[in-house]
Amino acid sequence: MLDAAHLDIIVAAVYDRGDRGFRHSQNAATDAVVIRTGGHKVRCRRSITLSIKSLALVLFSAITPALAQSPQPAPTPSIVYTVHDPDAIHDYKTNPRVVRSMVNRLVMAATSQPDVARAWTSLVSPNDKIGIKISAAGGELFTTHHDVVNAIVDGLVAAGHARGSIIVWDRSLIGIKGAGYQPGADGYQLKAIAPRDGYDPKTVFSAPLLGRLVWGDFDYKNNKGKIALLSDAENTSNVSHFSRILSSEVTKIINVPVMSNSTTNGIAGCLYNVTIPNIDNWRRFAQGTGFGADSVALIYSDPIIAKKVVFNLMDGLNAQYGGGPESQPNFALDHATLYASKDPVALDAIALKRFEEWRARASFPPIGRLASYVQAASQLGLGNSETSRIEVKNVGR
Repeated sequence: MLDAAHLDIIVAAVYDRGDRGFRHSQNAATDAVVIRTGGHKVRCRRSITLSIKSLALVLFSAITPALAQSPQPAPTPSIVYTVHDPDAIHDYKTNPRVVRSMVNRLVMAATSQPDVARAWTSLVSPNDKIGIKISAAGGELFTTHHDVVNAIVDGLVAAGHARGSIIVWDRSLIGIKGAGYQPGADGYQLKAIAPRDGYDPKTVFSAPLLGRLVWGDFDYKNNKGKIALLSDAENTSNVSHFSRILSSEVTKIINVPVMSNSTTNGIAGCLYNVTIPNIDNWRRFAQGTGFGADSVALIYSDPIIAKKVVFNLMDGLNAQYGGGPESQPNFALDHATLYASKDPVALDAIALKRFEEWRARASFPPIGRLASYVQAASQLGLGNSETSRIEVKNVGR
């Protein structure tokens, strides 16, 4: 294992870590990787035949264990607030009055404010362009509940924000009409990310993991009779683009994922909800193997996300522990609980613990390996993943 206290990793002319991820070199024949640890030095000359994926494996394998062993200053403990009310939901039908009360109690507790208006005012300023990032992948039954979103919007309006200026969005909104969402009906903007044109060419994240582009990705090349469709030469990339909604249409984000597992990324929680659904060429980070999963933490750490998310509220009215984030009612339960925190990592860590308990009772395999980015996010300073550093505080009925 590398000694992280003395780790000095230089990727000469291959990947230069910056605010927008890794930048790709054009001179593959002369690229070199130098890894220094203590008095030892290993130089790897990268030939043209060495694939990007192989290099990525070397880097991730070296960096992740080293970070895990590195002495870190004790982080400030995090608080995850929770509220449970069995009257909130029955047979997938929510009680709007009860749900509103639950949302209001959470935001007041998390901000230590005496009323809803001042609670939201402490999180967002009058000049902010506010976006509420929901999860709509679960369709009618497992989309972020309409009553949860309406309670948040009403609180923001009470804090002085115009209802029509608030954006509620996800990558796709197909199938959520049955969940109660109707464009224009609630006064706020309900948006999906438009294929290709919905991504910002100026805001990119690159990583040493090649992805096969599909229609809808910004850099996807159409077949014009000159190349084979899905040719590796024209339709693979190590670059992802952030959505325009994320990059330029919102300045503050209320992150509202559903409490669901993810068959490819362990959990579809707070970190996942504002990363994977907000970039193109995302499939390379969601392969169900764990390889590249730490990139979820890296993507979140980009200021375009990390500096904008001010509050996380996880919708656990229904909780799905298998087959998610798509709808799988056979692997779900009426949990009748909402969670909230300013720390997305802590909230994900608590959710992951619950999932592992439910999955063990159902004789399902554990999912911690696929959700390794939760621990990686701690190493990047994004929050606490160790449950010993997390207080779960019930704010009562």
